[in-house]
Formats: sequence, structure tokens, C-alpha cells
Amino acid sequence: MTGTTWIEESGWLEGPVMITNTHSVGTVRDATIEWAHKKKFFQPLANEPNTFWMLPVVAETYDGDLNDINGFHVTKEHTFAALDNAKPGPVAEGNVGGGTGMMTHGFKGGIGTSSRVVTLDGKTYTVGILVQSNYGIRDTFTVAGVPVGREISDLTTTYGDHNQENGSIIIVVATDAPLLPHQLKRLAQRAAMGIARNGSYASNGSGDIFIAFSTANPGAWSREKSAEVTSLANDSMSLLFRATVEATEEAVINAMVAARTMTGINGNTAHALPHDRLRGALRKYGRLNEPKNPAKR
Repeated sequence: MTGTTWIEESGWLEGPVMITNTHSVGTVRDATIEWAHKKKFFQPLANEPNTFWMLPVVAETYDGDLNDINGFHVTKEHTFAALDNAKPGPVAEGNVGGGTGMMTHGFKGGIGTSSRVVTLDGKTYTVGILVQSNYGIRDTFTVAGVPVGREISDLTTTYGDHNQENGSIIIVVATDAPLLPHQLKRLAQRAAMGIARNGSYASNGSGDIFIAFSTANPGAWSREKSAEVTSLANDSMSLLFRATVEATEEAVINAMVAARTMTGINGNTAHALPHDRLRGALRKYGRLNEPKNPAKR
């Protein structure tokens, strides 16, 4: 994840968070700077209205089992299109964007989102999670405490070993709660507990990288002007921690449920998590809440 050195030093996130595949990080990073320059999406240096510097945040996970990763197919035009088309509203999940070629627990993975709403000191805040999920082995895959990976041990990939300890996950935590940089770091660390619930144990080959930011205190990030900011007390953060863990856990499952079977490079095939068999496993362990009269669904 590029750009994090300045975030660690300054405490501020000053631009977009871009997510792509491993060998496209440089292209996307450079294109983001070019886009910012052309759109004047930057804070100019003092007395230099057309001069700026930018260290974009660009994160990656490896998709080389399904994607021709050394074909370098991601271009600056794709980056421009992603930035130009960014908008509020529902986020596409599954085989989309940087998540197109990703795997999770031996099934097709990709992009997933989830959120939680909490009330603190009489005010309502949201914690939103976006994952690019590409981690985990089948044997440890768990949903709501159910060993789904052991219940669905077939539908393996047509290449490699579905219990090979490789893969990574990028997790972006966003909130409108007023938090200081050290508090956001605490929030980001809790994301690890969310994927642990799904069966991750952060293997040697898993690059699990998280970032958290707050949209509160708008305008306070200026490099040159002093600003007054508000923040929650540390003792008020427990519900935000819980929201982060729960939403991260769900975002991964949402990515897998939204994903579809894909055949990629060299005829390699990754199977989607079968919805009917997932429901069957949850039902077997008493984790599925179903209406008493299915006809009235």
C-alpha cells in the first residue's frame, strides 16, 4: 500500500484510496497523480498555484492465478475512468474492479462491503468497510461459526491447491465518527479480528493491509493552516471497534456471495461459493433463520 509513510507521519489522508492488482500499482499510482494534476484536485504549495506533490494510496492483492498479471492490462485510462465515475450509492461487489481475479478461502472472491450504525453520546455514526478479498484456505473457512469450508470440500480450483497459504486482503475502514489519527489506527487494527472470524490466521503468505479514515472535521487536514478538531473519548470507542469487526466479517462474506465462477488465464477456473450449499451448511448447524411458512416469503 503506497503513500502510507506520509499518512503515518502526518496523520492525514489527502486523496483517494485506489485498489488494483499487484503488478499494476505503479501504473495506478502515476495515473492518479496525473489525474489530480489535470483536475486540479490538489492543495497547491505556498505561492506556487500550479505546483503540488502527492503520495497516492494504492493497494494491491495478487490475481495471477486468474489474470495475465504480466500482461500489464491496467492502464491510466482505467484509472481515470475509476476516478471520474466515483459516486455515492451502492458499491458493486464480487468480480469487479481490482477484485475481478481474486480468490477467498478456495472460492471466488473479490470486492465486498458492509456497514454498521452506532450511537455514542446521543449521536449516530456509521462505520463502513470495503474489502478486496483474496486470502485464506478452504479448511478454515467459517461462517457464523459454521465450518463451511469442511462442509463444502469439493468445487476446488482447476489449478494449484485450495489449501495453499497464499493470498492477501486489503481492508478500508471509513467512518464519520470524529477520531484522531491514533484512534483510527486502533480502529484499523480491529479489522484483523473480522477476518479471523471467517477463518484467517494471517499465514506467512498473506499480506493483510488495512487503512482507516474519518470524514469528520472537514478542512482540518490543511498542511499550512491551524485548525480546531473534535474527537471522541477513547472510552467511547468500544462500539466502533465492534462495528469494525462485524462489518469486516460480513464484507468478506458479501464478496464471496456476490462473486461468480470465473475461468481465467490458461483455463484456470475458480468456483463461486454455492448459495444453496452455504444455506444448507448453516441450516445443519442451526445458524439459518428461515420463515416458518416459506410460501409467504
